[in-house]
Amino acid sequence: MHPSAHLSRRQLLHAGTIGYLGLSLPQLLRAEQIAPADAKAKTADACILVFLNGGPSHLDMWDMKPNAPAEVRGEFKPIATSVPGIQLSEHLPRLARSMHRATIIRSAHHSVNNAHAAAVYAALTGHDRGEAGGGTKPTDNPAIGSVIGKLYPPTKPVLPYVSMPFVTKEGAGGPPQPGFFGGFLGRTYDPLFMLRDPNAPSFRISELSPPSDLANDRLAARKGLLRGLSSDRSAGADRLMRDMDAFQHKAFDMLTSTATQQAFRIEQEPEKVRDSYGRNIYGQSVLLSRRLIEAGSRVACVSWAPDANATWDTHGGNFAKLKSTLLPQLDSAVSALIEDLHARSMLERTLVVVMGEFGRTPKVNAGAGRDHWNFCYGLMMAGGGIKGGHVFGASDKIGSRPSSNPVTPADIVATIYHCLGVPKDLELRDNLDRPFTLVPWGDVIGDVLR
Repeated sequence: MHPSAHLSRRQLLHAGTIGYLGLSLPQLLRAEQIAPADAKAKTADACILVFLNGGPSHLDMWDMKPNAPAEVRGEFKPIATSVPGIQLSEHLPRLARSMHRATIIRSAHHSVNNAHAAAVYAALTGHDRGEAGGGTKPTDNPAIGSVIGKLYPPTKPVLPYVSMPFVTKEGAGGPPQPGFFGGFLGRTYDPLFMLRDPNAPSFRISELSPPSDLANDRLAARKGLLRGLSSDRSAGADRLMRDMDAFQHKAFDMLTSTATQQAFRIEQEPEKVRDSYGRNIYGQSVLLSRRLIEAGSRVACVSWAPDANATWDTHGGNFAKLKSTLLPQLDSAVSALIEDLHARSMLERTLVVVMGEFGRTPKVNAGAGRDHWNFCYGLMMAGGGIKGGHVFGASDKIGSRPSSNPVTPADIVATIYHCLGVPKDLELRDNLDRPFTLVPWGDVIGDVLR
């Protein structure tokens, strides 16, 4: 064999390890060995979760109170949407035109401590860890993407669950927030964290791309070398080599998978499409989510903040931040996603969820901001079995408490699972073979389903 066909230890590590905190591509691929659950018929094959990390202001987005006192209603005005009688913020004009494809829930609430980490974990898993903060733990309940990746692994050689563009921290320099990881399912079911800016001209996922001088025939030769090293215990291979199995070989197959390579080539999108999503890190992450789902991934999550205090946590300057940056970026990204999925005949089978961990206080504070408010908030759902042109639930006159049809994070998560074909009371096994139930106290919100 020609010397150039030999893999270096560094190249093996680079090719086989692409996740965060040590998640390996071969570990991800083991998910494909799990048999699908005996679940009810699903209305969605995939989910795109746009998580507005930090807590978006429901009162300034999709549950406006124009008749409330000035200190409650704030600076923004409501506008009509494509559905008579439903109004959104004046700074969400494109979403307003797509309202006939979506449902707004205005009666979400929870009693979880309103610190970010606790609320994020509740929003993403339906469970309360019973504490104010803290980072991810191996004993956590698994993320939605982790569960779906386990039960419905992709039928193509693509990544089942991808989260981007940040591992959101609990405050600047803090630990990673819980709710995004595999938890007690094991590290195998953590997402691939795509931690680069897809809006950057140099964007490329080099870990999923063979070196430029490595043609497919040379990759095949290197696969043969791995096979020989795995079987030859006298070759002096170190522990890394001895531990390689069939999943390492499949990892190399993914490196040359057309579906995987194409999904990350966002530069191939027409400029008009890229512009419609917004030429910023979040808009292009939402577009990349569509490409991943189109390639066969099951769940793509966009966590909209590098840390919990960085974007939607508008304790000060709420209206200026929403008007100048946050709402225009959200409006472009989500409206483009919904219309793009519809144009590609993908919306019917793709569930889109736009939510945060709580809302903001009804009363504007002295710094023209709104503070954490877990007692009432809103969210948007579209596609994948969800009604279009619908509002579920209502809040009181100042957006302080639900006034009808209150729902909890467990109900929302149970509804997401229902659309994706997973019964909320499904019993799974953790990585120690112990049984657990997904969201035993959550009820599917039947009125939002078609």
